Amino acid sequence: MKKVIVLVVGVMMTVQLNAQDAISKFFSKYEGDTDFTHVSVTSRMFGLFTNLEMDSKEDQEVMDAISKLKGLKILAKENTTKGKELYKEAFSLIPKNEYDELMSVRDEDKDMKFMIKEKDGKISELLMVMGGNNEFFILTLFGEIDLKQISKISKAMDIDGLEGLEKLDGNKKDK
Repeated sequence: MKKVIVLVVGVMMTVQLNAQDAISKFFSKYEGDTDFTHVSVTSRMFGLFTNLEMDSKEDQEVMDAISKLKGLKILAKENTTKGKELYKEAFSLIPKNEYDELMSVRDEDKDMKFMIKEKDGKISELLMVMGGNNEFFILTLFGEIDLKQISKISKAMDIDGLEGLEKLDGNKKDK
């Protein structure tokens, strides 16, 4: 019986690691390329945010949500003719059975998708991929994620590219 439990736990861990590993491989492939902008925020940085004194209850809620994040990675490329190719490449590596699509946006010159990894009602990762005629952007936010606070987090962190997360909040209001 112990062997069966160890085997099941091992398989579950391998599946989880393979999903993050696929995304990590994509980031690793391009993060050294100076044509890309690469941003990586660690859990330590998120922890430093929580030490700030907040003036309002709303600000404190945002800081509480930030404190549960483990990391953020962004990879972006502007002024490229390969934005849609990179978009397709990124999606070829994402294990579709492990992510649920929240929203997709198609403009005349770009496609954008928001996906989450959720288990037992808890979101552990938010993935945003955007590819256009002249640009590419991928973002992974991982940890314990509260979608209600995502828009506020993106404003509080003021990192280029996170403004796309505000679309999630706007989409929820329309429903």
